[in-house]
Amino acid sequence: MKKGLTMSLIIECGSANYGEGFGNITPLKKLTRGSGESYSYISRQALRYNIIQQMGCDNTPVEAKGSGTKKVLQFHSDADIIKYPEIDLFGYMKTDSGEKATTRSAVVRLSNAIALEPYTGDTDYLTNMGLAARKKNAENSIAQSEIHQSFYAYTIAIDLDRIGVDEVDGKVISIDNTEKANRLEKFLDTVMFLYRDIKGRRENLSPVFVVGGVYDTKNPFFENRLQLFRGNLKIDIIKQVIDSANSIKENTGIGYLKGTFRNDKEIIEQLKPVSIKEYFENMKQKVKGAYK
Repeated sequence: MKKGLTMSLIIECGSANYGEGFGNITPLKKLTRGSGESYSYISRQALRYNIIQQMGCDNTPVEAKGSGTKKVLQFHSDADIIKYPEIDLFGYMKTDSGEKATTRSAVVRLSNAIALEPYTGDTDYLTNMGLAARKKNAENSIAQSEIHQSFYAYTIAIDLDRIGVDEVDGKVISIDNTEKANRLEKFLDTVMFLYRDIKGRRENLSPVFVVGGVYDTKNPFFENRLQLFRGNLKIDIIKQVIDSANSIKENTGIGYLKGTFRNDKEIIEQLKPVSIKEYFENMKQKVKGAYK
């Protein structure tokens, strides 16, 4: 069984990932496309952090390795995929006392969540006036944070045949198929209701649109194919990808939160989506079927 699960999702949130600040300015993480426009993004590391935390499996033990000031934190050498789902899903690198490295590449791969609408320079002007007013002659600190409310798209790609299987010291260890399915079901439930706490806010990262399925080919077909134009979802691109092969057409599902985009009627008529809930329930059934 060499199957891959891939889905591309659109979420809507505001100012969910910041870079390193300078002075009293906190900039968003951004990238620039060929047109010269800037787009904020949420890094895959940030998404991974929130997923692991909300799955409740951020308990893999760690240890410091190396010597002197060159010590680095890594997962504990005794931690294995049987007991700790985190390193089963997202991989690890361990070094022994002889500095020999053992690695497991990520089985669940995440892309950055990149804004579908350009950043136009909006900033939030902040002060501590509420506290400064309580004390006579207190200084009123001033800060600025870049802000961006946008739709974002990111992609998840999972090697189903590698879940719950690892080679340690020349021996293959594995978990049973029921536990493999359970781990992925928990992962999918987390993605469906994902959120992110940042700067006193809780941003909803639940998808408003999702497309994908379980395929024999492990290509992330819909990555970088979700685009907006003036509040309309470009459905022709999605249809071209779906129609590019019978295996894609037969195995692709679409979930949509009705009323999200301006071309709502067109999306419903041409893509025939189900609800977000039904999409994820269907995906969980496909995962169960893959491990029977």
